[in-house]
Order: sequence, then C-alpha cells, then structure tokens
Amino acid sequence: MAAIKHSDLEASDELYEHQRIIVDGNQSPIRIDKFLMDRLMKVSRNRVQNAIKIGCILVNDLLIKSNYKVRPKDEITLILPSDPDGIEGLQPENIPLDIIYEDNDVMVIQKPPGLVVHPGVGNSSGTLVNGLLYYFQQKNLPLLPGNKEDRPGLVHRIDKDTSGLLLIAKNDYSMTHLAKQFFDHSIDREYIALVWGDVKENKGTIDANIGRHEKDRIVQSVFPDGDQGKIAITHYEVIERLYYVTLVKCKLETGRTHQIRTHMKHIGHTLFNDDRYGGDRILKGTVYSKYKQFVENCFHIMPRQALHARSLGFIHPTTEKAMYFETKLPDDFQSVLDKWRGYVASRKEVMEEEITIAEQMNLDKEVTS
Repeated sequence: MAAIKHSDLEASDELYEHQRIIVDGNQSPIRIDKFLMDRLMKVSRNRVQNAIKIGCILVNDLLIKSNYKVRPKDEITLILPSDPDGIEGLQPENIPLDIIYEDNDVMVIQKPPGLVVHPGVGNSSGTLVNGLLYYFQQKNLPLLPGNKEDRPGLVHRIDKDTSGLLLIAKNDYSMTHLAKQFFDHSIDREYIALVWGDVKENKGTIDANIGRHEKDRIVQSVFPDGDQGKIAITHYEVIERLYYVTLVKCKLETGRTHQIRTHMKHIGHTLFNDDRYGGDRILKGTVYSKYKQFVENCFHIMPRQALHARSLGFIHPTTEKAMYFETKLPDDFQSVLDKWRGYVASRKEVMEEEITIAEQMNLDKEVTS
C-alpha cells in the first residue's frame, strides 16, 4: 500500500493540497490515473488526467502522461484543490455578488468588508459560499466534482474584514490549473494597507515563517528562526507617509493566514484598527484628547483592519492569456485615508505658522538690537 502524506493546510489562505505518495515495493504495473483513483477519495479519472495535463502530478520529479505505469518505489507528488473543511448541507442564499469579471471558466469578485468567505463552526450561513451556491444554481452551473456543496470554486480566501478581489474557478479544470498557479507563487496579488508608524525603509521584504500562536490559537505568530510555522514572504513598499501612519502596498509571494497582518506587526507597524493584533489602540502619537478623538472617529468610520486586496493577476486556465484586475479602495478605507491627509495638512499649516512667527520674532530682535 502507498504511504500518503498531507501537507499542513491550517496556516494557508491558498486552498490546495500538496501530497506525496511512495509506491509500495510490491506494486504491479498499473496506469497512474487508475492507481490514483484507487487511493484518493472522491477524485475522478477525468480530474486526475486534467491534473497530469496541467503538470500538477509528477513522478520522481518528472512530468508524465496519463498512460504512465507506476513502478515500485516511485515517488508521486500531487498539487490538487483541497477538500473543504466539511460544513455539509449549506443552503444557497441570495447574497449580492460584486462581479468584476466572468467567463465560462473563472469569476473575479470584489468582496466587501464584513463578509465571511468560507463557512466554519458558527458560520454556516451568510457567507460568500452561500451566495455562490445561489448564483451557480440560478445559472444552472454544475458544482465542482469532489467539492460537494460547501466550497464551489474557491481557490483562495481573504479575511472577513479584509476587502478586495477574489478569484473563483467555475469548473474542475480551472480549479486545478489555478491551484497550481498558487502553488508556484505565480499569482500576482497586491494589497493596500494603512499601518501604524512611519515605516523606515521605502521598500523591503519580510521573510519570516508564520504559524499559529502557541497560546492564542486564533492569531498567527512569526517564527523568525524558521524552527516552526511555514515559509512566508511579503514584499512591501511605501506609498504615502502620513506622520503617525503610513500607507503601504504589499505583494504576497506566499499566502499564509493573516500574513500581512502578522508580518507588518512583526516589523513594528501593526495595521490600523486591527483589533486582533492590537491595532485598535493608539500606537503612535499623543494622548491629547483632540488627537484621541480624531483617531476614534477614524476607528468608527472603518471598524476593521485597514487592508484591501487591490489587484489580482493570473494566467487564464483555458486561453493561457495573462489576466489582470485592479479595484479602488472601498468608501470606508478612502474616507479614513482622506481624514489622515487632512490631519497632516492641518498640522503642516500650524507648523508653518509657528515657524513664520518664530522667524518674525527673531527678525524683530535683530532690528531692536
């Protein structure tokens, strides 16, 4: 019997599995598609053949064809869309979808803040998946084979209170093709974040493992020594400096849970109003009541972390053409950004006025002397 090793998916927003199968030493020759159908749960022959065609299945690190016959001690590696966590019996719900693009193979959706993407314990309704089920039924689209009814088309996800672009696969071939792109880190994803503090460097890369916090299991933690967690790489660049906060863009090379939120906190720049990581407190600036009221007003306007998935680029599964989408900041994020810009502008005016008065006083002293 083959030994199957599943990768640890608990710290990833990318919904695929990386598996390794070592063929038993007594295995008789058999086509690889038949071999895998017998050993993988709820995987059709067509799905296996699609995965081989895309390059998601390797034998001894080499590409193979569907008619390849496995040999004893072969090492088979697979990258396939993962099975969902398993909330069965979900009901379709008429949840409005902001569809940016759609064709026969893929959809690009703009998710508003506050919408949960994937159902979980205590979250079996009101999610994006419920909305997708309703939409697919109205369009008479088939559910993806092997995915039951609890994750139609999801190949990645973003946090409930993060806004922005999500990519949806509409058939099994697209699902497998996009899962491979996520695994290869060829999906281009850029986020906009407002973070506490004046980020020192104009650009940089954070390369530090991320995994679940040892004591608080609902948050992620950085393991800079690489002894725990999974590899996580974030590239960031300053867009605008706003005195006590900085607007940055972040490009993900990997897609770990809370990656940007965890990485930015690690370098001392927690996301603005990120309550889970301590950004819902005044981390930079004075404690004077006027400034405190200003920050609290910003928190009220945007009662969530200041993070937006602005752009998304990928290779279309069927046409093989490069696709790229970009969306503007949502109203709450834009309003808070405008308020900070106004605050900085008014502060500059006060400082310039104080400088002018000081210069005039010095001039008067010179004249009288």
